[in-house]
Formats: sequence, C-alpha cells, structure tokens
Amino acid sequence: MRRLAAILCIAALPSLADTDDFVEANLLSIFYHELGHAMIDTMELPVFGQEEDAADVASILLIDELFVEEDAISIAYDAAFGFLGEAEAAEEEGYGVAWWDVHGPDLQRYYNLVCLFAGADMSSREDIAEELGLPEDRLETCEEEHELAIGSWGPVFDDMAKSAPADSFVYTGGSGTLTERLIGAEVEALNLDFALPTPLKITVESCDEPNAFYDPNTDEIIMCSELEDWLRELAP
Repeated sequence: MRRLAAILCIAALPSLADTDDFVEANLLSIFYHELGHAMIDTMELPVFGQEEDAADVASILLIDELFVEEDAISIAYDAAFGFLGEAEAAEEEGYGVAWWDVHGPDLQRYYNLVCLFAGADMSSREDIAEELGLPEDRLETCEEEHELAIGSWGPVFDDMAKSAPADSFVYTGGSGTLTERLIGAEVEALNLDFALPTPLKITVESCDEPNAFYDPNTDEIIMCSELEDWLRELAP
C-alpha cells in the first residue's frame, strides 16, 4: 500500500520545486481531510466529538499509512506548515481566532498533526516533533494519542482495503493544472488501495473561493481550483 508521492515539480528550479512541494502536500492533506468526511458519511461511522477533528486525524493517518517514509515526512512537514502559515496570515491581516468555528484553531491543528505523526513512530520521529516546536508535555502523550487514533481509524482503513479494487473513486475533473493532475493521479492510486460502499465522485472546479468540501447530498468531494493559487501565496 505504501507508495511514492507524485513528483510534479521542476527539479532545476529549487524555489519553484519547494513551492510545488508545499502546494502538493497541502492539496493532499486537504483532500484526505475531505475523504475523512466522505468515509464518515458513506460508511456510517460513529463520531464522538467534532467531525472536523476526526477528519483531521484521518488525514494525517492516511499520509503516514500510504506513503513511504521519506515522502510521508515531507508531506507532513508541509501540511503542518500550511496550518502554521494560515495562522500567521490571519494574524497579519488582523483576524482573531474564530472560536465559534467547527474547525479547530489553526495552531491547534498544527500541533495535533505534529503529535500524531510523531506518535506513529516515536523512535525515529521524536526529533521531528522537537524541530517543529511541540512542547515536551505534549510529546509525552503522542504515542498514546496515535494508538488511540489508529485504533479507531485503522479498522476502517482495513475494511476499505479488503474490498479493493472496485473503482469506487471516480475522478471527473480535468488534467491541465497541478491540482487536476495531482488529484487525478491520487484517485487512480486510491482505487488500487481502497473501496467504498458507494461510488465517490471527486472533481476540481471553480468555487469563487479557495476551499474544498464534501457534499453528502451528491457523494462528491469538490476541490476548488482557487486553492492552488492561494497555497502558492501562502508558501513563502
């Protein structure tokens, strides 16, 4: 099941390559978050707590489960930096923390991602957590937090893997942009790894905002085309 991340960047241009890596990692992290919502809906999974938190957990666990170590680490770093960048951008623009929102605060999502990823292999990833500034008090609980998380999501992933391949992931977008190529390739890979009870449509289209969402009425994940440009602005 473990695989290499898609390489869509131009190696001869380090700054462009770094930006593309950041964009790809965050597109994958966001896509897996929405896939978490889709799994909860189509598989009728129980959710104890906020569904957005559960989808965040599914995202980082999938990154750890699906990719070889070097790529998983790279994706996790950039996905974490995505949350950090959002928090810094909001602060620079004078926005306060939206405590009322169903999503957790960006900094909390950052630390949760770091903790769960480190907790998956504490013997080799503790230095990653320390480098990313996870306090020692939280680091002490990360292995236990990961065990609890994979104990919940792991059987779901196993059930999906037992049913594959079934081509239940259906990509309906184009192939012209980085987002379209990445998501199209990811859908092909997912069909080799997993299957869902009902077909799940995935598309890339304009939404007039940098966003992504799962629509339970149409069993569809929509990745907004505006996300790519917004992530490129966030990358520095």
